[in-house]
Amino acid sequence: MNTPRAITIDGPAGSGKSTLGASLAAALGFVYFDTGVMYRALTLAVLDADIDPSDGTAVAACAERIDIGVQPPTVADGRQYTITLDGRDVTWDIREQRVERAVSTAAGHPAVRVILRAQQRAIGMRGTVVMVGRDIGSIVLPEAPLKIYLDVSIAERTRRRSAELVGRGDSVDEHALYDSIANRDARDAHVMQPAPDAVHINGDTQSPADTLAYVLSLVPTGMRSHP
Repeated sequence: MNTPRAITIDGPAGSGKSTLGASLAAALGFVYFDTGVMYRALTLAVLDADIDPSDGTAVAACAERIDIGVQPPTVADGRQYTITLDGRDVTWDIREQRVERAVSTAAGHPAVRVILRAQQRAIGMRGTVVMVGRDIGSIVLPEAPLKIYLDVSIAERTRRRSAELVGRGDSVDEHALYDSIANRDARDAHVMQPAPDAVHINGDTQSPADTLAYVLSLVPTGMRSHP
């Protein structure tokens, strides 16, 4: 079996795994791929087709027939990559609140995850990549030479999200925000599967810069130079 030249980062929503993944990929010259965008793109397709996100059979059928594309940025508007759905640029559409509310339900169906995991694995086996998600190290790419699980408490994630919203000029109900994050964790619990050999990092006690430096120190020497 070929060993993927990949680094996997798993963790709960809002843990900073996407920021870590993007920074790590940039430092190493790897491709950065947040698998969550695939589930968001599927959820957008489901909602646009008036499919009930809780209907696993219908959502899986939708996943089978749509074409989700992930490529380098095609527009200089702050995006990390361009996401297409059947050829249409949906990079920002998948961040809509309606998608945010439904993605855990749509993505939670076992048949749906089987379909998208196969696509994710194909991407991960192609070359040097930092792949971020919920179950990448445990299920999608268990052979990856370095697997990270980044955990951050609900309280700390609430604090960070609150600061972000206040910084944008939005009002914040911290109790409601805490409950929202806790509820998201509960919905995601059945797909949150840390790999048994993953390196666990507590993001509460380290800054993003310190976390990046630590993970870089774990990267096998052979992965630092690549074609």
